[in-house]
Amino acid sequence: MEQKTIKKPIELSGIGLHTGTRVNLKFKPAPANIGVNFIRVDVKNSPMIKASIEHLLDQDKSPRRTSVGNGSVEVHTIEHLMASLWALGIDNVIIEIDGPELPGLDGSAMGFIDTLKKAGIEKQGVKKRVYQVRSPIWIEQDGAMIMVLPDNQFKISYTLNYDHPLLKAQYLSFTIDENTFEKEIASSRTFCLEMEVDGLKEKGLGKGANYENTVVVGETGIIDNDLRFDDEFARHKILDLLGDLYLLGYPIKGHIIAMRSGHPLNICLVDKIYTQREKVQGGGIKAVYVETGSDVLDSSDIQKILPHRYPFLLVDKIIELEQDKRAVGIKNVTMNEHFFTGHFPGRPVMPGVLIIEAMAQVAGVLMLNKKENVGKIAYFMSLDKAKFRKTVVPGDQLRLEVDVVKLKSRTGQVHTRALVDGTVVSEADLMFALVDA
Repeated sequence: MEQKTIKKPIELSGIGLHTGTRVNLKFKPAPANIGVNFIRVDVKNSPMIKASIEHLLDQDKSPRRTSVGNGSVEVHTIEHLMASLWALGIDNVIIEIDGPELPGLDGSAMGFIDTLKKAGIEKQGVKKRVYQVRSPIWIEQDGAMIMVLPDNQFKISYTLNYDHPLLKAQYLSFTIDENTFEKEIASSRTFCLEMEVDGLKEKGLGKGANYENTVVVGETGIIDNDLRFDDEFARHKILDLLGDLYLLGYPIKGHIIAMRSGHPLNICLVDKIYTQREKVQGGGIKAVYVETGSDVLDSSDIQKILPHRYPFLLVDKIIELEQDKRAVGIKNVTMNEHFFTGHFPGRPVMPGVLIIEAMAQVAGVLMLNKKENVGKIAYFMSLDKAKFRKTVVPGDQLRLEVDVVKLKSRTGQVHTRALVDGTVVSEADLMFALVDA
């Protein structure tokens, strides 16, 4: 399967369910491997907020909905859109929004589905990431439960059971794909109990809710509305679960079994799946491809390729990059380096292992920044013939040279050298392995 984005920009407007604010959305195509990202165009210099578990807002701060934020900028109630993106297989998209909350539309996902299909969907020629759950995960809390079991397909079995005559014992089980989602799930609407309404309004929630976009359940029946399915409530819980799961940034294969689960428990499951996947990867680095148009990569380009960040990103720029042959990086060593405070205090010397790490990072850029390796995981396998010939001190500029010795489809051996003013200060042979994610 290939990653997908939309073919052309398209706009959508509506009222937020909780804030009551009218907002305008503009969906834009995005390059591969960027994910789902929001930009608050009503906020000056707004950063791009990725819809991921790393940017998830705490449920105490954002109850009864799923929201993401980046510092002072937030985007609320994203779960219906996220479920729609998952169902349509859209991996990469930029969403410009001029308010704090996505529109509630009719309380379901159909408005998002229809809009995105009008924009068109296209493949991007880059392999889609899919994670197959490796071992069971179980979470139980306050009478609710959610678990995921290994499976070769993606399946959800949901049991809804509220202390209310209209909300008792609804059970559904689907093997879910785009067609099943549109036919069975997408049109189900958000709901609440009539007895909850005053309490929600006291908390500042539900300002944009009405009997048309929210199914309100009274003591004797549905108020001023009709159900689209007899078990619409359970179907909407599945919709919310799908939206929360897509915070992983990739679809999964597994069988999810849930009973009375809502956003808080869904997020716990997402976190545990994410943790399991990271453990399975075993510390490897995922290969990406950054198109620069030249052989020079600045720090922002390097950070798109390597996961390292300050204080452990030890390459300032790449000044030469000849694919499958050679790379040269630069590291300016300053007195402000964090390691000088504890490594030979009073006589600052750069640790030799960090010089090796800097050379390995340049080698990583050479190995990882290839179109054919996208989606693979690189592992640092061995270090041989390491030599330290001269100390490196503040004010030195390290020239980090990497030359390919042997390159196969799944392994790569390189010879690395670090030089200061033309003199070799360290060298080593490194080996990497590439495996499918």
